[in-house]
Amino acid sequence: MSVQQQITTYWDDRAPAYDAAQHRPGRDAEADLWADVWSSALPADPVDVLDLGTGSGHAAIAVSRLGHRVTGLDLSTEMVRLARRRAGGMANPPRFVVGDAADPDLPGTFDVLVSRYLLWTLREPEAAVRRWQRLLRPGGRLAMVDSAWFPGGLPGAEGPFGAAYDDRVRRVLPLAEAGSIEPTADLLRDSGLVDVEVTPLHALLELDRETGAAPGHEPRLQHLLTARLPG
Repeated sequence: MSVQQQITTYWDDRAPAYDAAQHRPGRDAEADLWADVWSSALPADPVDVLDLGTGSGHAAIAVSRLGHRVTGLDLSTEMVRLARRRAGGMANPPRFVVGDAADPDLPGTFDVLVSRYLLWTLREPEAAVRRWQRLLRPGGRLAMVDSAWFPGGLPGAEGPFGAAYDDRVRRVLPLAEAGSIEPTADLLRDSGLVDVEVTPLHALLELDRETGAAPGHEPRLQHLLTARLPG
C-alpha cells in the first residue's frame, strides 16, 4: 500500500464520523462565519473554483452558495459520496469527482483554488503546489484555510489515526507537525506565488471555544492563506 493509499483508506473509514463532526449541533453561526471567510477571498462575480481535498464538501458547498461554479476533488470515494448527498437539492450544486489533490488530473483551468484542512496532510506539498499552478488561469488565486493542528507532534501509533499516520507517512507530510502557520505561508511564497497573505480567523476560534471543537481536537486558531499566480 502506498503512502497515499494508507491516508485515503483512513479517511474512507473515518468519513461518516468526520462528516457528522463537521455538522454537529449547536453551531448555527458557523455557516455565516464560513460565508464571510470565503467571500472575503473570492471575487464577487461568479468564477470557476476547484476545492482540493473537498472531503464531505463543506467548503465546496459554502462557496457554491456564494454563486460560484465549483468542482470538489477528493481521493476518498466515501467522502465524495457523502459530499454528493450533502449537496443534493441545491440550486447550484458543486460537481464532485474522485481524484488526487496532490496531483490533480483535470481538464481545463480555474480562477480560484480553495481548500479547507488539506495542507497539513498534503504529501510532498512543494511538488503539489507547483502542480496546482498549472490549473490556475493567469492571475488566478489560492484561498486555503488551515492551522497548526499538531504543534506538539502527531499522536503516537495507538488507535486508527496513529496507525495510519505512521513514521512512513509522516516523512512526506512536512506541514503536519508545524509549530505555526508560517511554514505553510513560506511554502506558497517559495513556489513562486505572489501577494501571499495570512489572515487569522479569530471568530472561528471563539466559536470553537464556546461550543467545542470537533471531537479529538482542541480549539486552535485557524488561518486563511491567500496568494496569487503572477500574470
